Amino acid sequence: MAGKVGRFCSHLTPLTFFLILPILPFLPDLSAQTTRAEGRVIKSDSTPVSGVRVVLHQVGRARQGPLDSAHTDRSGRFRFAFRSDTATLFLLSARHASIEYFSPPVHTNPERPDTAIRIVVYDTSSNVPVSVEARHLVVARPGEDGSRSVLDLIVLRNDGQHTRVAPDSMRPSWSGPLPQGTMGLEIGESDVSPDAVTRRDDLVIVDAPLAPGEKQVTITYLVPAGHEVIELPFTESVPMLNVLVEEKEAMVSGGTLALADSQVLQGRSFRRWTGVVPVGSSLRVLLPARGRAPEWLLAALVTTMALVLGGAGWHFVRRQPQLPQASSDDLLETVAALDARYLGREGETPADEWSSYQSERARLKNLFEASLAPGGRGR
Repeated sequence: MAGKVGRFCSHLTPLTFFLILPILPFLPDLSAQTTRAEGRVIKSDSTPVSGVRVVLHQVGRARQGPLDSAHTDRSGRFRFAFRSDTATLFLLSARHASIEYFSPPVHTNPERPDTAIRIVVYDTSSNVPVSVEARHLVVARPGEDGSRSVLDLIVLRNDGQHTRVAPDSMRPSWSGPLPQGTMGLEIGESDVSPDAVTRRDDLVIVDAPLAPGEKQVTITYLVPAGHEVIELPFTESVPMLNVLVEEKEAMVSGGTLALADSQVLQGRSFRRWTGVVPVGSSLRVLLPARGRAPEWLLAALVTTMALVLGGAGWHFVRRQPQLPQASSDDLLETVAALDARYLGREGETPADEWSSYQSERARLKNLFEASLAPGGRGR
């Protein structure tokens, strides 16, 4: 299945195929009926975009690929008529400035055709500012070799009206500091391709386009054995910094950081510091100098923390009846359960609850892009 998705991804985000399959059983029985999909391609200021090729995709267990295409008229409008069935979902994409933008799944009830679809696209810019909305670090206890693994979840935010792109090969879309003296870099569940994230000395470099809104970048690196201090300087202010440290004797300082509470994740206990760090300040973690503890598997922790620390806020285990597990199947089941409860019920759902559903679903979708993109775990 992964191979099929990889071959198809030039037309359709692979995330979408896996993410929407679980909700197929909950769709109404509309086998072999003709329905319509109509709408407009617009920019964020509602300016219509004419001459854009819009592609209608079919996504199902047995087949997936482009079904039809059309170009927008002067008003940015497009229209499709197609035969729907319960084994397939349909969605639309529009490519603008070399970046693909997708619609939500198309409603396929012939009696209530989806005729108000909006696909929002953005022009690109190499100078629109990208800031750090939040940063979350998790420092594990030392492994058998004495080194410590650090999970670092960075939430970037583009508040502009253009997609930020790298101006050239020497200047990235965004870069930020890493703790001094750390080693290596691995990319976890992120909103950007792993090929677009690299390390250069004590900097993390992101070369991927960054559309308006939030993007998460999850990385891991090592603190070498024998290091008793983790120091991370900040070249820009961070309005939310959370630091979790597994070793009880460790001390954390910097900015307005203060000890908040303890969290238990994957059966492991972490002390948490939270606060704001202004530009020019540094995070400083004093590590205990003592014997090494048994090695822990970080892979499960990475996935768990990526799920727990997502979005612009701090989402902890107590907000969910059960932590999602590391496997893709479990995450898909979580999405399916959300859609089974809310899909098609916007009119009967309170506005704040519907907004929370959309935000949570979008967050879970973002976590899948890395693992489902061809050749890597992130997009």
